[in-house]
Amino acid sequence: MENQEQGRQSFSKHLTQSEAKDRIIFFSYTDVAPFFEFQEGYMFFVNVTDSLGKAWTFIGTFYTNPEIGKYVSIKWPQFSSVKGLKANDEVIFMERPRRKSEAPWKKFKLVIKRKIRLFGQDIWGELKV
Repeated sequence: MENQEQGRQSFSKHLTQSEAKDRIIFFSYTDVAPFFEFQEGYMFFVNVTDSLGKAWTFIGTFYTNPEIGKYVSIKWPQFSSVKGLKANDEVIFMERPRRKSEAPWKKFKLVIKRKIRLFGQDIWGELKV
């Protein structure tokens, strides 16, 4: 999906209860295919910078399942634990432009949004931890 605010390509989702608990996030292949080159069963790295500027590396794997189709899993146990991710948190991976001195693989800014109730209204705020 196109992130109009930042003018960058992004993909996102709301975490399920099991994704928050197991610290593995799942994406449909079609959601993430434009961002990565996959080989089935092989791992790949997802390099991100969080809202505080800290760099993280996650491990992703591409799978094909005859019952559910193609999907990608991204493991991020330490990140999930440190950030205290919960079910229904929205995670947004925004592609960062590559600088000339950087390696050729893609890097992302990872934004986490959490819904809070304020004065009777639901508001999505960026989690800055």
